Amino acid sequence: MMDREEQLFGEFEKLFKIKKECSSLIFSECGLSDMTVRQIAYLKVIDEQGEVTFSRLAEITKNSKPTITEMINRFVRMDCVYREPCPDDGRIQYICLTGKGKKIAQAEQAAMRRVIEQMIDSLDEDELDLLIGILQKVR
Repeated sequence: MMDREEQLFGEFEKLFKIKKECSSLIFSECGLSDMTVRQIAYLKVIDEQGEVTFSRLAEITKNSKPTITEMINRFVRMDCVYREPCPDDGRIQYICLTGKGKKIAQAEQAAMRRVIEQMIDSLDEDELDLLIGILQKVR
């Protein structure tokens, strides 16, 4: 019989596999199954910042402005972001997420919600209460 640590490892491995499958499904729905982890991270930063300037995004991600410009141009072609001119200063442009970009940026959260939905569908009320109680104890 496997020891408890190995059992937990196996069960969490299954959960992470389900989450990964859900994430992949979300990316496929967006037509972007080949998006890199770094690109997703940049979209998450844009999502967290709301409207962000090229300079601010370069600062946050520790990249040069030309690198950011190249990346944003790629994202525009992928229909993930658009440029919004600053109403007060025409030289400044904000980087904003499209619906598709927002969906990708929030894919990990959506995947986790899908895993939770599967848990809810698989467990009865008492089992869910027990699971919630156990998880609340983990620090």
